[in-house]
Amino acid sequence: MSQAPCILADMGEPTILHADLDAFFASVEQLLDPSLKGKPVLVGGGIVLAASYEARAYGVRSPMPTRDAKRLCPDAIVVHGHFERYLDLSAHVMEVLEDASPVIEQISIDEAFVDVRGTTHLLGSPSAIARQIRSRVAGEVGLPISVGVASTKFLAKIASARAKPNGLVVVARGTELDFLHPLPVEAMWGVGRVTAARLHRFGIFTIGDLAALPRGALSSSLGPWASGSLHALAWNRDPRMVRGGRRAGSVGSQQALGRGLTDPEELSVVVLGLADRIGRRARKKDRSGSTLTMRVRFPGPRVVSRSHTLPSPTSSTAALAELGGVLLRRAIDGEEEPVTLVGMSLSNLTTDEFLQLELDVDPGDVLRAGSSMDLKRRAIDASVDGIRERFGRDLLKLGSAPDRGVTPEEFRRLAEHSD
Repeated sequence: MSQAPCILADMGEPTILHADLDAFFASVEQLLDPSLKGKPVLVGGGIVLAASYEARAYGVRSPMPTRDAKRLCPDAIVVHGHFERYLDLSAHVMEVLEDASPVIEQISIDEAFVDVRGTTHLLGSPSAIARQIRSRVAGEVGLPISVGVASTKFLAKIASARAKPNGLVVVARGTELDFLHPLPVEAMWGVGRVTAARLHRFGIFTIGDLAALPRGALSSSLGPWASGSLHALAWNRDPRMVRGGRRAGSVGSQQALGRGLTDPEELSVVVLGLADRIGRRARKKDRSGSTLTMRVRFPGPRVVSRSHTLPSPTSSTAALAELGGVLLRRAIDGEEEPVTLVGMSLSNLTTDEFLQLELDVDPGDVLRAGSSMDLKRRAIDASVDGIRERFGRDLLKLGSAPDRGVTPEEFRRLAEHSD
């Protein structure tokens, strides 16, 4: 796979990075099964939900019916996906980005903005930080990632797209319009096929063509808001700041259940799996939370939420599973329809620096942080975490949903798993 060009600035480099994992779902499948490397891979069932670059070379795109994709690329290999691994690997990549700067704004499972203006004195220039990110993601996670560096979020995202696959593009200050204006209008964030076709009818094929028009010239065709917004972006006018701290508010995970489950025992296994994932991620960041929220979706879709705040924060898998089970029973009480999705999130996060211990006068309650029962469960969590860290996350697995087939919903949920 060829590497995209790298355009470097000298002094005073821009500080906004956009990091985007390349063909994320398909790249993960190639990582998990090395025999797929270099081969056209389609992720999904009846619909192509992701395609590797080898498949894209044949014109395969998502969403596209798999039968049409196979017509274009007869040798394509169809895989159903490993959804929990997508979540785990995404979390690992976001941890790498957080090491580069606390100002990180994750916008989907496979991409995020990072503002490094506060860390250049420690880590080097923005381009050096971008190279460190790419090196760590390749070495620690095993996935290709493209990074764009620019003075605005809009331009950084365009730069990362031009860097693909597996490259780095830095747009130096003062060269933004030289970089931007020759690009096709389709490169603009928010210009899809319909808008591009309208612009083409007016003879607008490049971003420079759009910039040359008077402001508001396309209001009658695109509407005043879209016309004004696109004109501003064509001049790289984007005042939006990277909104940092969005990942620190809660830790969550959810499981789509296909056609749905009604058996309380099967649902309890799902809750245990969610508690295990949430607890593991919280402990890895040395965080605990006091509020657990349960979200249950029924066909329709209809959603029921229940939450409870503990007197003291916890990250214990056992505590989260026990409280999650209580909240689930409350959410489905009296319901006859199947549950199609279960989601849990832990919020009101604090650090794990201090833990108030209880007097050892009774076994205690796993939901009471600091009780003897809680301490025993915490010791078990620590042992399990250590084994997974040494031998891999899949060696020990607590709870999983019955195999009810793969649906596009399982992909849509991936962007919702964490704040």
